[in-house]
Amino acid sequence: MELFPAIPYGEWRETKETVHRFAQVVGKIRLAASARRNHWWNVPFHLTGRGITARPMGQLDGNPIFTIDFDFVAHRLVVSVLDGRTVSFPLVGRSVAAFHDALMDALAGLGIRVRLAVPRPFDLPDAGRPFAEDTEHAAYEPRHAQRYWQVLSQVASVLEEFAAGYEGKVSPVHHFWHTFDIAHTRFSERRVEQPRETDPVTREAYSREVISFGFWFGDDGFPEPAFYSYTAPEPAGLAGEPLRPAAARWVARGESHLAVLRYDDARAEADPRAAVLGFYESAYRAGAGQAGWDAEWLACPGGVTDPQLRRPEAE
Repeated sequence: MELFPAIPYGEWRETKETVHRFAQVVGKIRLAASARRNHWWNVPFHLTGRGITARPMGQLDGNPIFTIDFDFVAHRLVVSVLDGRTVSFPLVGRSVAAFHDALMDALAGLGIRVRLAVPRPFDLPDAGRPFAEDTEHAAYEPRHAQRYWQVLSQVASVLEEFAAGYEGKVSPVHHFWHTFDIAHTRFSERRVEQPRETDPVTREAYSREVISFGFWFGDDGFPEPAFYSYTAPEPAGLAGEPLRPAAARWVARGESHLAVLRYDDARAEADPRAAVLGFYESAYRAGAGQAGWDAEWLACPGGVTDPQLRRPEAE
């Protein structure tokens, strides 16, 4: 299919808002039932051949090992346990409240007991309303949900290719349910001293100096899909650095800046994949240069770390 097919924010906004909250319900189950990892890496979704998965969890909390998968081809939620038992239900025609209740019933029927510490949306306008009471968000257009997964899959492939070029500590390419973006992050070894009042989520996410790269689908503040990158903490002079391609730009975000390449601008390039890879590389070089990273020492051409193996005679 077409690389980076159209996905205008306005056309699927209602489906996006519903699926985002579905994902937060499942994500909070994952948070409760998985072993904590550095920088919250235990929490995000990963991609599958039919949708997204919360990955195997349980056991450590007394539950059987289980998974929760979104199937955006058949448009069902699938809950499976290690002994082969499975419960699934359709995603179409459900409010967030109905989704929440059906999922909790499915878990209980499989002998899984999970308590959500905060059973409400995280960092969304209706963060004060429990999932179980949200009958407002009930839109689910199958073609929009499937397109969302297809775009995620294509972007994930590009991010995996970009990730191969760095031999330092990196995150997986993963899909965050709180911000509804897909991202990959490079780390330096420098610790970051956060202000005492910084919230626990931010403290853990940014305990080291990072340069992050990703894609989001748009929201009311930026109502269009876009590729992005940022450096945290942001070094002085970052927003004065050049970006590629020409359509990319720095966008102010509070006191910091995002490097942004609009999805439609990438689609308009002669080679969209090369344009996105070039964008990420230019944003990385900007952040690494201003923050004093040794980009050449950290380079990993073609995913190969051993200099001997990089030589033509090793092939």
